[in-house]
Amino acid sequence: MTEQVPTPTSLLQDTLKQATKEAMKARDKDRVATLRMVNAELKRIEVDERRDLSDEDVFSVLTKMLKQRKDAHQQFTDADRQDLAAIEAYEMSVIEVFLPVQMEGDELQAFVAELVTQAGAQGMQDMGKVMGLLKSQGQGRVDMGKASALVKAQLGSL
Repeated sequence: MTEQVPTPTSLLQDTLKQATKEAMKARDKDRVATLRMVNAELKRIEVDERRDLSDEDVFSVLTKMLKQRKDAHQQFTDADRQDLAAIEAYEMSVIEVFLPVQMEGDELQAFVAELVTQAGAQGMQDMGKVMGLLKSQGQGRVDMGKASALVKAQLGSL
């Protein structure tokens, strides 16, 4: 009889599965639905790419899903569909629990300034270098839209 080796999963993925079980036990239908949606997306990627996901991969998927929810929330709000906007807002709140706290204000400005220095950027032509560092070092902790605007402002003032 061969011993079955468990497939390695990321710690974050395990946390999501455990949260789903807890929500099921608590009979929180909305939270269960949102967590199942997240788990289904992660499983789809694992199957499509035929590989196990790392925590970084899971963060990337969660960040993408959060951005999709924010965009949909904005569209529903603009269309005066508060019922649908409320659903998107709830899904955002569930997904945000599993992401690191986003950098804001002075902390974000200092982080961007450090990356500009680290990249040795001389002007707007070096934006790609800075954004590459930002994407690798700020994974999950930085709103790329806000950070991009800060990078442009800092590189424009050089």
